[in-house]
Formats: sequence, C-alpha cells, structure tokens
Amino acid sequence: MSSSLKRLLLGDPLATAQAKGERLSKVTGLAVFASDALSSVAYATEEILLTLALAGAAAFAWTPHIGIAIGLLLVVVATSYWQTVHAYPSGGGAYTVALHNLGRGAGLTAAAALMIDYVLTVAVSIAAGVAAITSAIPVLYPWRVSLAALCIVVIMLANLRGVRESGRLFAVPTYLFIASFLLLLVGGAVLLGYGGDAAILPGRPSAVLEASGAAGAAAAVPLFLLLRAFASGCAALTGVEAISNGVQAFRPPESRNAAITLAWMAAILLTLFWGVTYLATAFGVAPREGETVISQIARAVFGRTPPYFLVQASTALILLLAANTSFAGFPRLTSVLAQDRFLPRQLANMGDRLVYSNGIVILGGMAILLVAVFRADTHALIPLYAIGVFLSFTLSQAGMVRRWWRKRQAGWQRGVLINGVGAATTGLVLGIVAGTKFLQGAWIVILLIPCFIFLFGKVRRHYLRVASQLTLEGFREEP
Repeated sequence: MSSSLKRLLLGDPLATAQAKGERLSKVTGLAVFASDALSSVAYATEEILLTLALAGAAAFAWTPHIGIAIGLLLVVVATSYWQTVHAYPSGGGAYTVALHNLGRGAGLTAAAALMIDYVLTVAVSIAAGVAAITSAIPVLYPWRVSLAALCIVVIMLANLRGVRESGRLFAVPTYLFIASFLLLLVGGAVLLGYGGDAAILPGRPSAVLEASGAAGAAAAVPLFLLLRAFASGCAALTGVEAISNGVQAFRPPESRNAAITLAWMAAILLTLFWGVTYLATAFGVAPREGETVISQIARAVFGRTPPYFLVQASTALILLLAANTSFAGFPRLTSVLAQDRFLPRQLANMGDRLVYSNGIVILGGMAILLVAVFRADTHALIPLYAIGVFLSFTLSQAGMVRRWWRKRQAGWQRGVLINGVGAATTGLVLGIVAGTKFLQGAWIVILLIPCFIFLFGKVRRHYLRVASQLTLEGFREEP
C-alpha cells in the first residue's frame, strides 16, 4: 500500500540514464531558480517603508533613493555571479568557490550560511505568500500557520517528483507574475500621467505629499535608520546566487545557459523592484496591518476589479513557489557537502525520481518548524534573512578574486576588478545588515553558523575515523 501511495504521489522511478533528459531549458530554469529572487519584489519595498515609518511619514521621501542604491547593488552582484557561473560550471556556488580558493574554514562558513538562508527562504516566501492570500481573503488570517505548512508540503511533494516536472509546474505561475506586475507598472504609470492626484489612495498620509519636496525634513532622518531601511530592502537580492549553485541542472552548454538565465533574472528583478518602489512613493503608500503594500498599489491602480485580484493571485503564487528555489538549491548543496564527507552520505544519494530526496524532505521539515515558531510572520523572519545571503556573497566574490589572481588567465585583470568590487560592496552591506539587525534577531544566525561548522567537523571526523578502521593499507597477512 505504501509503495502504491508513493507511486501515486511521486510517479514511477526513473532510470539513471534519463538524468540528462531531466535537465532544464533557460525558460524553465528561470522559473525554477529565479522565483525566489523575483518574489522578493512583493515584500522588499514594504520592508523599506516599515523601517522608515519609525521616523514618521516624512521619511518616506528616502524610499526611492534607497531603492536606487539596492538596484545598483543588484547589478554588481549579478555581474559578479556571471563570472562565477563560467569559472565553476560544475556548480556548488559559494561553498565550492570559497573552499577551493580561501580554504576549508571559509568554504564551510559559506555552506553554513547558504543552508540557513535556504531554510529561511522557504519560511519567508511561504509566509509572505500566505500574507498575500489573507490580504485578499481576511477570513483566512487566523489559519495562516496551517496554510503555510500545507503549502510547504505541497511544494516538497512537487519537487520529489523530479526537477523537470517541478519546473513545468512552476513555469506558468512565474511568468504570470511577471506579466501581471508589468501590467501593474504600466497601469500605474498611465494613471499617474493622466489621473494625477485622483490616483491617490484614500486615507493616504498628507505628510507624504509634503515630504516629497521637503528635503529639510527628510534630512532629519537618522543615518542609522536609513542604513536599517537599506538592510531590510536588501532582501530583494536573496536568491540571486541560486543559479550559480545549480549550473549542472541546465542543458548543455551548461555555463552559457545558466549565465543567460542569470542575466534575464537580474533584468526582470531590477525592472519590477524599481517600478514597485516608484509607485509606492508616487501613491504615498504606507504600511498597514492586514494589507500588503502590493495590495494597496494594485487597489490604487485597478480598484477591486479582476486585474487587482490577478495581481494578488499571481503574487501569492510566486511567493509560495519561491520556496522552490530552495528546494532546487538546498539538496544540491547538501549532496556536495555529503560527497566531501561533511554531512551524512545519505544526502548524496538520488531518489527514484533522480532528485536528492533526503535533502528535500529535511528542508521541508525544517521550514515547517520555523514557520510554526514564528507564526508565519514575514516581518519577524526578515531580520534573520539577509545575514547568510551577504556572507555567502562576500566569500564567493573574495574567492573569485583569489582565483583570478592565482591563475592569471586571459582577462584576469577585468575579473579581479568585477569580483573585487562585488566582494567589497557585499562585505560592506554585510556589516550594515549585521549591525542594524543584530538585536532584531540577526544574532540567531550569527550564532547558528559556528554551530553548523562544528557539526560539519564532527561528521567528517566520524567518516575519517571509520575509514581508518576499515582501510587495508599497510596490512600484512601473518605467515
């Protein structure tokens, strides 16, 4: 009975020879690996506004400036990872780059940061997706934790069915989200161009209108608060590294297809993030309990008409399916660590559907636990989110600088410049994020990373001890 149920849920087993046929095209790969990064558009601007609101409505005048800074940072990071994808076509991302160029300590630090980030990605994206649903259907708000857990289970089962099948399943929602948000941006621009103040949301703080031209009032916002808002908005960059971790999931030529997909993702993300940030400022949107910023913008542009519900539905879908990026990246990372004997070897084994089933199940269980502990509250989870992302960014780019300097291949000076700027920039942002969010919960991640590294060391020492006991090297049979 259990075998029949497994076949019903996951499908028939696949032969190992079919592995290449399960690889992804650029179009499907964008849906699988970019959904996390693209989904951050739904909450990154809101996180900026939530922080600036502490200084009053006048502080919202800083929103577009912070948005521009985050967009430029995205360009730097994406360009840096373009180099990584070509330099390490086998994948592995920050862990592989740091391990090979900066040593074991740096590699394991990057691995620990990425593993924590992947779990948080699932929890944050699912919580944000459920928030989009409850914004449109408030009666479901008390059931948000149960809804979040159910969504994680569904996505976990979809990934257990195989990479190509999950990619097909998630492609339609991803492109629906892109299309609906482009429609929102165009509709907002047209309304602002022809409607003027008629587009303003009911109940909008009048101080926001004054703040847009009140440089003196804006200048009074404390620097620490501006840095904290910037750190919160940097959630927009989460998931950018996922493609570099899964290069081998693409069809040949793997590096070229992965790099093109990375460029597509960065261009779309930049357009949507800057567009949403502009509309939020132009319409004077302020964070409010029970309704997301995206919902307020869509309501201002469309009213409660079918296009409004299309935006809400596509937002909820992309946020829920953004967790798929982690389900694609986490098992691959843990399989590499298991092959290097830093995690149990079972994590390196492929299941019947040619995916790393054990890693998928472990990720799903950890994410459900996190959602339950934090009551599916996106704003409570966000402060934990960006530390691991920017730590892995910094180690990866620093490792690439070391690689370029050591190998001195053609174009190495340009490579050192690109990755050097990337390492310096993300390192600076890491310091800002850690400093401004430490007391909000970032200390938890900072504490967990050494714990993970300790665990990696214990597992490796166990395997080395067993190997020394089983080896026949130096053995001589008694005469």
